Amino acid sequence: MSLKNKLSESALYDLIRSALKEDIGSGDITTELLIPKNKAIQAVIILKEKAVLAGLEIAQKVFKAIDRNIQFKACSADGSQEKPGKIIAKIQGRANSILSGERTALNFLSHLSGIATVTRSFVDQVKPYKARIMDTRKTIPGLRELEKYAVALGGGHNHRIGLWDAVLVKDNHIAVLKAGSKGINIKDIACLVKENKPQGMKADIEVRNLKEFQEVLKIPPDIIMLDNMDISRIKKAVAMRDAKCNRQKVKIEVSGGVRLSNVMAIAKAGVDIISIGALTHSAKAVDMSLEVIG
Repeated sequence: MSLKNKLSESALYDLIRSALKEDIGSGDITTELLIPKNKAIQAVIILKEKAVLAGLEIAQKVFKAIDRNIQFKACSADGSQEKPGKIIAKIQGRANSILSGERTALNFLSHLSGIATVTRSFVDQVKPYKARIMDTRKTIPGLRELEKYAVALGGGHNHRIGLWDAVLVKDNHIAVLKAGSKGINIKDIACLVKENKPQGMKADIEVRNLKEFQEVLKIPPDIIMLDNMDISRIKKAVAMRDAKCNRQKVKIEVSGGVRLSNVMAIAKAGVDIISIGALTHSAKAVDMSLEVIG
């Protein structure tokens, strides 16, 4: 998967420049104070734990944004799973440029690799089944495209990018509609969506219980999301869907309370999509470091 499919060159450049400005500010005082301006060094980035890599191309662009003459050679590929001790990149050039870009490059690399790694853990759990692991909008502001890129590198799939590219009726939409109109129910809301949504755009409606699921299934939308339901209710919803509709017509999504310990059981129940906010909002950064070797 190419990073260019996720961000334009100009958008990525702006993001990197902003991150460098945040870290370097008016100048890297310590490096400027101690390191001769034209001193050249060689350095490597070493992985300290098993991980799926994501962000090597971004790390390269960080260093190039500081100094075009820096030589950056990736020794692994984004999406590859590597073991502790692996040298994942070699860097050569002016010491002050490399030191000034070190933290920003590692911040992108470790964060995105963390997302790819935890995503791969979930994907591996559901391999025997048809369920797809998907991300959510629970992302760090400004980093959504990159985080979704990392999810894809981990073998996951991207849900909607934002509020503009899919219809997803959540509990608060329903609460607002019910507060403003007596007698409206979830079936009415599903009808409104089906009749008025933009042509060609998929609709996903969240339900909190099997009664709501049964009502929405009468319409139905493209996807019905089961919110925080236990395995027993998930299995019943799948059986109800299978008895009434073709699986290709209505997909079942599970969201809320999904963990590595229960994701296999959820997939085994026969659902189509498992969306997990923790892929992005709780992923642990991967431990790695830049070390000068000469």
